[in-house]
Amino acid sequence: MKNINYVINGVLAAAVIILFIMHFSGHKSVPATSKNIANSPDSLSLPIAYFHIDTLLINYNFARDLNEQITRKQENARANLTQQMRNLESEVNEFRYKAQNGAFLTQARAEQEQERLMRKQQDIQMLEQKLTQDLLEENQQMNEQLRDTIMHHLKEYNKDKKYHVIISSDATNPIFLADEGYNITGEVVEYLNKKWSGKTNGNN
Repeated sequence: MKNINYVINGVLAAAVIILFIMHFSGHKSVPATSKNIANSPDSLSLPIAYFHIDTLLINYNFARDLNEQITRKQENARANLTQQMRNLESEVNEFRYKAQNGAFLTQARAEQEQERLMRKQQDIQMLEQKLTQDLLEENQQMNEQLRDTIMHHLKEYNKDKKYHVIISSDATNPIFLADEGYNITGEVVEYLNKKWSGKTNGNN
């Protein structure tokens, strides 16, 4: 049961996108076009932009849908295991009561019932392991789907922006200093949500 609780908590919030880097050698002389710095006399000439991955994952509707989907499956798995554990506990208590009060006709019959309960406990443990593994695998698939979708649309987004580099402010690659004029998080979220049709299949 404890393993299930560790699966997908904040499902897509960690390690979804480590670093986005897009380099277009034919556009090295094109300046950054972020609206925040377009009219600034001190605008930087390097065509680079970054976005906050946490903010994107909170506001991107596709990521929200994936998170809700895996959360529902996690809750269903937990409920299933909880019910089976309760049933087993009830049967174990009944077995103890019968054993203490001599309700079994023979010792062999008591041993058979004990073995049955042990097998049932093992089956529940195996089910827990399987559900945990299934959720982990599905979470990985969803992470890959989300990453591919964002990469696909970022390439479209960058056709007009012509940034040489777009960086995610992921915890493994933090930005210690950056001009806020290059922060395109809001624009990226807006663009992705326009592309999101409410379906979780394909490059939405």
